[in-house]
Amino acid sequence: MRIGTPLSPNATRVMLLGAGELGKEVIIALQRLGVEVIAVDRYPDAPGHQVAHRAHVINMADGTALRALVEKERPHMIVPEIEAIATDMLAEIERDKLAEVIPAARATQLTMNREGIRRLAAETLELPTSRYAFASSVIELKEAIDGGIGYPCLIKPVMSSSGKGQSTVNGPDDIDRAWEYAMSGARVNQSRVIVEEMIKFEYEITQLTVRAVGDSGEVETLFCEPVGHVQVKGDYVESWQPQAMSQKALQRSREVAKKVTDNLGGRGIFGVELFVRGDQVWFSEVSPRPHDTGMVTMITQNQNEFDLHARAILGLPVSVALRAPGASAVIYGGMDAKGIAYEGVDEALRVPQTDLRLFGKPEACMRRRMGVALANGTSTGEARERAKLAASKVRPVKA
Repeated sequence: MRIGTPLSPNATRVMLLGAGELGKEVIIALQRLGVEVIAVDRYPDAPGHQVAHRAHVINMADGTALRALVEKERPHMIVPEIEAIATDMLAEIERDKLAEVIPAARATQLTMNREGIRRLAAETLELPTSRYAFASSVIELKEAIDGGIGYPCLIKPVMSSSGKGQSTVNGPDDIDRAWEYAMSGARVNQSRVIVEEMIKFEYEITQLTVRAVGDSGEVETLFCEPVGHVQVKGDYVESWQPQAMSQKALQRSREVAKKVTDNLGGRGIFGVELFVRGDQVWFSEVSPRPHDTGMVTMITQNQNEFDLHARAILGLPVSVALRAPGASAVIYGGMDAKGIAYEGVDEALRVPQTDLRLFGKPEACMRRRMGVALANGTSTGEARERAKLAASKVRPVKA
């Protein structure tokens, strides 16, 4: 791999589509390796905009606007970081050899839509999943639930992120509300939902899976230690690594993750979400990019998930070695305001073996993720307590 000098004619240029907190860390990792990075998002001053070489604001679901920007910037690689992207145009861009799409346009098309990835996993790859159905109206939704999914069940937009539009339906009286909430949380104009049975799992994990070029020159698959996490309404609130699990469950998790990511192909990191009960494992979802629960790796691994993604897409060697047990806990905005400030940062960092990431988002909402606290410990239990304590010390305030 040959890497040029940023802002020169021989620069290696990477365009990130989506410049939130995850994109910001990918940008930093790429820049440390001498890459010129262009950050794109739907609103100005996104976290990644603040550190990239250049920043653009466009509607990435507008294929014409997306292609025009690619033709203007001429990146060597395009790295999608969010769901609301014109994936059909990405396929055209890849076909016309304007840029390499990471991990591949097909992978992006399948995983940005819950219908595509669920049908691939359950119907093509025959992996164990919850029972599911798709619906394009309230009537179809009711028929799917009554026809076999049953109560309670989960309703999600086929295209959304971070739990947006996701809710639990406990009975017929909840259906209309769940449908309206799903429509409000969809990332694009998509009037379609997935309804899933509620699996009685013990815990859920993210199996971070890396497809990178090995010593042989061929793409190989490596696995980080499993990441445990807690979600509320589909949005992660804390994570830890490693998650304790039986050897059989761990082996099965990695078999499922490899089968899915081998099919998707390409290079980079994938966040494969799985439900676990005893030795049983069910596939849930996969993201072809760093995962929000994987932010814990910023304090647990020698190369965090963003370093791994940057190295893998550039064809460089990677290491998934764990440095120490650790945990992350979310810091919420706690208010609806622009340009907020933070108090208690000093108190948070006095908690032993902790660190913080404040994302720099220009606008806060009550439940918007504005930062994370990170902590190490002799065990994941100790690390979780430290991370949650540090997060509780940070107080968002109006500036």
